[in-house]
Amino acid sequence: MKGQQEKPDELWMKAAVVGGLWASLEIIVGSFLHNTRLPFAGSILAFAGTIILIGFYRLWPGRGLIIRAGFITAIMKSVSPSAVILGPMTGIMLEAILIELVILLLGNNLFSFMIAGIFSVSSALLHKIISLIIVYGFDLITIYVNIINFALKQLGIKETGAVNILLVLLLIYSAFGIVAAILGYLIGKKAIAMKKELPEALPGNKEKQQKDFFEIREGQKTSLGWLFTHLIAVAAGLYLVNSPFAQFGYGFMGLYILVTGYKYVYSLRRLKKPLFWSQLLIIVILSTIFWDIGSGHGSWFSTEGIIVGLEMVLRALFVVVAFTAISVELLNEKVRNFLFNVGFGRFYQSVGMAFSALPLMISLLPTSREIIRHPVQSLLKPLAMADRWLEMFKEE
Repeated sequence: MKGQQEKPDELWMKAAVVGGLWASLEIIVGSFLHNTRLPFAGSILAFAGTIILIGFYRLWPGRGLIIRAGFITAIMKSVSPSAVILGPMTGIMLEAILIELVILLLGNNLFSFMIAGIFSVSSALLHKIISLIIVYGFDLITIYVNIINFALKQLGIKETGAVNILLVLLLIYSAFGIVAAILGYLIGKKAIAMKKELPEALPGNKEKQQKDFFEIREGQKTSLGWLFTHLIAVAAGLYLVNSPFAQFGYGFMGLYILVTGYKYVYSLRRLKKPLFWSQLLIIVILSTIFWDIGSGHGSWFSTEGIIVGLEMVLRALFVVVAFTAISVELLNEKVRNFLFNVGFGRFYQSVGMAFSALPLMISLLPTSREIIRHPVQSLLKPLAMADRWLEMFKEE
């Protein structure tokens, strides 16, 4: 019984190591991509995450390790100041779940890792598409398809449909997924050989400040009533705008934005950023130009396009405000106590350990530019030092 009880604890501690280092990578590379405004940020992070997960699985092959690490990383990323509401959280969890399932079905081998890499990296594309549809609706897909067909027409290439465009993108992402899997496989193999060359102890101060990852701002009140209200409001708003009562739906969204925005004004700091509003402005401009581009009326200005663009902006604001409010209400003490009571105590402890080691992990990782330029060499040392992190967590 004792041995059976120790195994899950060690598995959660290993997950804390993997999740902490994965979150460190997300923070370092994510901050770099955010500051440089590089496109395909989510895809680049999915590529790097796939490398590190497969590399760690080479070190510690164990059922449930990756999915546990995904939950820990998602929590750490979602509550970090630079996180974008629930998007990164769901994206990280999706990557971990897909890799875990593929390895479970196909086994611990290079072919399995390659298939897992295809699903993991391609999930970034599908996650992005689904996120855009949730935020802006299917009208944005129409605009994107019109833009691509307009570009193809200028090149003398025959126009195509949304399905063909998606298939081409999936092929490209699949190729990168295979590359990520091979890199992770090679890094994990080399990290095993490097372990003996590293120092016995981790450098830096061992006294780490423990953090409660469900830290609530002073004076911030939460309630289960508001949590359920926001969940119902999201479902109702999105249903109404896709029903024959769409105008009532947009009216409901506008009222909800005003009331909820006032209540959670501190948490909606994202709305103060010029970049956020510039993205919405671009949506309106693109909608105005490309909504009727294939109709043949010869005009670059579409009144219907402006209306559609403004509706997408209102929908985007509604989703951002609602998800921000839900994120705040998830910090409720009753929610935390409920998770403890249903057996998530080890999960909370693992996240606490990962948070406590996060500053030291970040300090030991290479810079963002080094990771992007030399991903293989940059990720070797963190993986090779995984056993040192595990020993440190056991001592705690």
